[in-house]
Amino acid sequence: MCSICDRELRLGRRGFLGLGLAGLAAATVGAGPALAAGTPATTVTAAEALQKLKDGNARYLAAPEMCIRQLGTRREALAQAQAPWATIVACADSRSAPELLFGGVGHGELFVARNAGNMVDTATMGTIEYGAAVLGVPLIVVLGHERCGAVAAACDVVLKKAQFPGSIGPMVKPIVPAVKAVAKQPGDLLENAIRENARRTAGQIAAKSPIVGRMVKSGKVKVVAACYDLDGGKVEFLT
Repeated sequence: MCSICDRELRLGRRGFLGLGLAGLAAATVGAGPALAAGTPATTVTAAEALQKLKDGNARYLAAPEMCIRQLGTRREALAQAQAPWATIVACADSRSAPELLFGGVGHGELFVARNAGNMVDTATMGTIEYGAAVLGVPLIVVLGHERCGAVAAACDVVLKKAQFPGSIGPMVKPIVPAVKAVAKQPGDLLENAIRENARRTAGQIAAKSPIVGRMVKSGKVKVVAACYDLDGGKVEFLT
């Protein structure tokens, strides 16, 4: 059994009962989380959350293994409540599951939104805002990864004027500016674009969301970009 399994389960039953319209309205006016009465958010700070992710990835690098947790007990404890301490906007790529690469993070700890290219569309932005303003999540991470297919498609749009069928083209279009921004930089275009895309997306969250923007300005929420190395397993947090 791994060290994660031996760790005492810290999250007990929490009284999160749902999001009311009045609570959400309060979140849009102030900078604090609009939590239901008697529903404590996580006590983990943004800095502590970031360190927990770094420590978890270090464990993943040192001894990668599938963690078997007390899933039944954990499920029951969280059935009526959650208090996640980090929101992860990750790519849908099957090789980049945040719960695993951050060291076997268990139920109720990460609030995860995944889509090709780790982009922030309306649904994802709403998810981020819900996590920050309602659940009280202090840290938001935009997680890109090595050899991302969506970013590679955006590179083909820039370099080869490629066109893609169905909804793939519109999905890739928002990534194109990141590719163009690094087109003349030395090094591998794809890898440079992956990092640039993560940085840009992270920067756009607070800029485009008044809810998150106010919480960032007040110091209640931190937004960072990161990139996952598929070959080595390391998560690099970008400045």
